[in-house]
Amino acid sequence: MKEIIPIASDHAGFGLKEIVKNYLTEHNFEYKDFGTFSEDSVDYPDYAHKVGSTVNNGVYKRGIVICGSGNGVQMTVNKYPNVRCALCWNEEIASLARQHNDANIISLPARFVSPELALKMVDIFFNTSFEGGRHQRRVEKINKLEL
Repeated sequence: MKEIIPIASDHAGFGLKEIVKNYLTEHNFEYKDFGTFSEDSVDYPDYAHKVGSTVNNGVYKRGIVICGSGNGVQMTVNKYPNVRCALCWNEEIASLARQHNDANIISLPARFVSPELALKMVDIFFNTSFEGGRHQRRVEKINKLEL
């Protein structure tokens, strides 16, 4: 059974989202597109929340969010306690996000990375395993609020 990847973007990320969707299909994934569906101006949280909530609730294991800078959608999905979203802008960050942080959503900054680089990062993100070990205890501390 193919893994289904939830994906969402705002208007600035729409074009890159369409490219990433094609990549997912070509690489034995299915996707659930939560929008937006054009380059018309929208509010990014309306779409990012759909990915964040479904990953948070275990409907999907991993996801992708895209906006102009990648920051807004990342901040939105990281409000969910079971989400660890990494804003990635190079291949090493995408790899370390999985290896060390067990990131389950990748955020892509559409205005700052080429489509080719974005696809390389998506490939790395979905094909890199969490290392566990000393990183596991660190990941477990992310949601612990200590004064």
